[in-house]
Amino acid sequence: MKVKQLEIFLEKKSDRLADVSRTLAENAINIRALSMADAADFGILRLVVNDTNKAQQALTENGFAVSLTEVLAVEVPDKPGALDCILQMAVQGGLTVEYVYAFSKKSGESGMLLFRFDDQDAAVEVFRKAGCPLLSDDQIHSL
Repeated sequence: MKVKQLEIFLEKKSDRLADVSRTLAENAINIRALSMADAADFGILRLVVNDTNKAQQALTENGFAVSLTEVLAVEVPDKPGALDCILQMAVQGGLTVEYVYAFSKKSGESGMLLFRFDDQDAAVEVFRKAGCPLLSDDQIHSL
């Protein structure tokens, strides 16, 4: 299953990230996972939140450049080698990772890896066939 992710383009100014967090807080949006990538003149903030549509609307109304993309959310055990297991499946399936970020749902129990692959549909099939738990938007929203 694919999960909707917000991508927000931020100018390199000291207050822009804080402006995003304030906007989300004021709109009762809970961040489930985030990643920030740096480029020369701007950053790309990637967020998975509990209410994607509400967050997109609030951020857009506050002047942020926001787009929606899809990532795969793979649930993994919180133990050494979990990432390698997933990456080996990706290699065997001929998939290329564009980016990945992660968070632990509960330390020592499980985590979530958020992947963007070159072919998201093929990735879904690879992981389904392998029996890997893929999380849906609804499952992430209820975390």
